[in-house]
Amino acid sequence: MTSPTTDPTAADPADPAGPPPEDAPLLTDRLRHWAAERAARRAFTQVDFPEPDSPGVHRTLGWRSLDERARAVAGLLTRTVRPADRVALLLPQGLDYAVAFLGCLYAGVVAVPLFGPELPGHAGRLAAVLEDCEPACVLTDGPSRTPVEAFVGPRIPVLDVREPGAAPPAAELPRPERADVAYLQYTSGSTRSPSGVMVTHANIAANARQAVTAFGAAPGRTTTVGWLPLFHDMGLVLSVAAPVYAGFASVLLDPVAFLERPVRWLRLLGGYPGTIGAAPNFAYDYCVARVAADEVAGLRLDRVAALLNGSEPVRPATLERFRTAFAAAGLAPRAVCPAYGLAEATVFVTAADPAAPSRPVECDAAALAAGRIEPGGTARLADCGRPAGQEVRITDPGTDADLGADRVGEITVRGPNVGAGYWKQPGRTAATFRGGWLRTGDLGALHEGRLLVTGRLKDLIVVDGRNHYPQDVEDTVQQAVELVRRDRLAAFLVPGPAGADERDGADGGEELVVVAETRRGAEPDGPAVREAVGAARGAVAAGHGLRLAALVLVPAGAVPRTSSGKVARAACRARFLAGELRPFAAEAAR
Repeated sequence: MTSPTTDPTAADPADPAGPPPEDAPLLTDRLRHWAAERAARRAFTQVDFPEPDSPGVHRTLGWRSLDERARAVAGLLTRTVRPADRVALLLPQGLDYAVAFLGCLYAGVVAVPLFGPELPGHAGRLAAVLEDCEPACVLTDGPSRTPVEAFVGPRIPVLDVREPGAAPPAAELPRPERADVAYLQYTSGSTRSPSGVMVTHANIAANARQAVTAFGAAPGRTTTVGWLPLFHDMGLVLSVAAPVYAGFASVLLDPVAFLERPVRWLRLLGGYPGTIGAAPNFAYDYCVARVAADEVAGLRLDRVAALLNGSEPVRPATLERFRTAFAAAGLAPRAVCPAYGLAEATVFVTAADPAAPSRPVECDAAALAAGRIEPGGTARLADCGRPAGQEVRITDPGTDADLGADRVGEITVRGPNVGAGYWKQPGRTAATFRGGWLRTGDLGALHEGRLLVTGRLKDLIVVDGRNHYPQDVEDTVQQAVELVRRDRLAAFLVPGPAGADERDGADGGEELVVVAETRRGAEPDGPAVREAVGAARGAVAAGHGLRLAALVLVPAGAVPRTSSGKVARAACRARFLAGELRPFAAEAAR
């Protein structure tokens, strides 16, 4: 069912296939259409790198084979579980994962995109999510079956997507309603209380359509190239849902393959016409740092249509470094697109227009701290573009009043892509999904109709009534202290010592702490830590008017992150307060 691709750079010939009919509202309707219209054309390709210097081993499924395999998995599921049962996906990145997800949609069950127990550091989260979603069965592949069975225990059946049996005709499979839940997208929240967003069949089709429209994607002229995990919202929509919706090709590689050698992703982006990719902010800096000049010379990035940076936060300096580093490879400045999204809106909300270069908005820092956007100044915010087929407004977090343009408040979203709520959490659903509007918990402003994201409401640092954003403090520290590992630090407030003068700290006698990982191999002693603390304290005072109470330097890997790679500030603060961090020269941190 898979075939090796001898020429991975070969594009599909001119595509005569027509669009799906208007009465094809489900992703599976679209999949059947492309299976009929583009049967042998390239659909999904998995690229593995068995050796460090391997050019990549390509395995490809055409549209007909993808549809047959998905229906075969659906047949297996209908013989094992009931419609609307939850089915957990514990598979490695690749073709089998896409097949398993589409098979769940065909079977009318609720897919739960997850990861295998071998993912380092996330076994506790995986166990908590499985307990929360109560799956009727688990889908995995042959090589993963033994460790998956050992992890989930004997009570949950484990099925192999590579041995599903015959594929039943689509007419013999259940047909879900558009309002039925298609999958649970677990967000990067607490391990103890995981939150699964209920994404309906209508939601995922709408968000795929919004993404396709925003970037003008179409068969024969577009290919997505992605390493983001398929259990991640952006990975699932950009690499599976959008290609199936619009009938263009998708190329998948494992996140580890990217981390080992980021040039692999860049080569694949240059290997197909009209490529679209996405990555968090750190990945673009990682490419700049880890791709050598001779490797850049061999790249062909003039074929890239759009590269989304949708992480929290999007740093304008990162965008500029990446554009500069890869301009010689033909990368168009306009192709690097800041974006904004979240799981509660399926994923995609806004993105910069790839037809014109995105430029940061320079605004007055004092006005920004007071909640206003006033052009001209030293604060720089990424322009995350206009809403894509949905509405965005900025509201007062306390009153829900619409604040209008150039005022900082909570970003709220309304559209057909907004999810149905949180699984088994009616109270939180009612508080977050209100009157058709989604309260995102993110802060931002609308400037000339474009979204500027300033930070997370729960992470906001409020000192003397003025707002400071943790990512700005973190960036100041990493620029001032050479020891610090980029984008591996967390700034937050903690209670100050008893009797502390509140004028020296934050509201309520709190004080500012930054926990930062050191560069790999660094083991700073007391004098080195004191020097770092002095440099960070001076930079934070000069840049933000804040007193930094402590800079806690910890080994690489000690700052907790979510399963999608974001720094988990609340978890880091909890570990700091519990004394669970093991800092270098702790006595010198203050």
